[in-house]
Amino acid sequence: MQERVVPRPSFHAGQLSRGEAVLILSSAALMLSIAMGLRQSLGLFQTPVVQDLGLQAADYAMAIAVQNIIWGVTQPFAGALVDRYGPRRIAVLGAVIYAIGLAVTATAKGAGPITLGAGVLIGIALSCTTSGIAANVAARVIIPARRSLAFGMVSAAGSIGTFFAAPIGQAVMQAGGWRVALWAFFVLSLLMLPAAFLAGKAGRLPNSTAADKDLTLVGALDEARRHSGYVIMSLAFFVCGLQLVFLTTHLPSYLALCGMDPMLGAQALAVIGLFNVIGSWGFGWLGDRYSKRMLLGSIYIIRSLVMAAYFLAPVSPASTLIFAAMMGLTWLGVIPLLNGLVVQMFGIKFLSTLTGIAFFSHQVGSFLGAWGGGAIYDALGSYDRALQAGVIIGLIAGFAQLLAHDRPTRRLAEDASAQAIGAAPRPAES
Repeated sequence: MQERVVPRPSFHAGQLSRGEAVLILSSAALMLSIAMGLRQSLGLFQTPVVQDLGLQAADYAMAIAVQNIIWGVTQPFAGALVDRYGPRRIAVLGAVIYAIGLAVTATAKGAGPITLGAGVLIGIALSCTTSGIAANVAARVIIPARRSLAFGMVSAAGSIGTFFAAPIGQAVMQAGGWRVALWAFFVLSLLMLPAAFLAGKAGRLPNSTAADKDLTLVGALDEARRHSGYVIMSLAFFVCGLQLVFLTTHLPSYLALCGMDPMLGAQALAVIGLFNVIGSWGFGWLGDRYSKRMLLGSIYIIRSLVMAAYFLAPVSPASTLIFAAMMGLTWLGVIPLLNGLVVQMFGIKFLSTLTGIAFFSHQVGSFLGAWGGGAIYDALGSYDRALQAGVIIGLIAGFAQLLAHDRPTRRLAEDASAQAIGAAPRPAES
């Protein structure tokens, strides 16, 4: 008797082969990895750029702050375009703009071009090449039961880029200067073009279900406005941006003030990137099994306590790398949980739009983290007040997220109820 072969369970949409699904997800992950890796390494350039061009710390911090606010303002629009037309055209355009932004920055001779290149252009490009777009790709490709894990795996890819980009950037900068390092980043950014094109193949897959096929953009925005859990989640996301961008922008300068080797800042960013691979994957896995709301609130609280412990203790290479590892575990773990909560509350049809709106709040926090940190340092000669504020509001955001609700909208609840009734076994006829 021939043994029956049990097929492996599918993790992807039925319209795709396993190979196609892996290719699309890998391409989205590569695009995200390069975009985030280069962006999160820009803090390494603050000290040499300021010294070479005769700027103040607040000038460079302003460029990064502008980047974050532009990213936040344009993300909902990029998300809406992806929800409507698919990811390919938007992602490829973003990759082109990213390369142009790096070229403008590499040739800058003053604060204005730095703000245009690293701020405006890269800010626009990030809205078209990072987690909002990668999540849209993953949501189309992956079956619902595995989406949180998929969001986590794609998000983890964003940190692999930081693990490689930060040491490469620092090494090239020490050998040839900051302009040569930025041109090296320009070459790396060109790899996003084929990655964006291949990830865009997800655009041929549907992004709606029976519960939301008739939902309009206006209707989705109205649902989000009236959902207190979504509003609280978006406001708490502000703190996430403030803490993370403060660290990526100012940690290298803070370590230099403490007399540490300049390479330590790059090593710390690389360690953050490495451990974020574990954290993003881990929180994505946990999000498929436990309350995403509780996990998200816990991340904000843990991150704030780790920041407080590090900056209260004496700074050393060992404490810095331990701090970087702990921060890395909670760095982008918020992304799969937030994406999963949006799908849980509203469905996937307008996922990129609604996460984009929440991300705007994140980027307002990022603006204050980048520019505010530099302004406080210029005014007081110390980062202490900025650090204290970041810890306090992080704890507030964490507890607020724990207390928020995450119930699906009435539309989704009614559809789930109807499906449950339809799937219920009929009583046997007598």
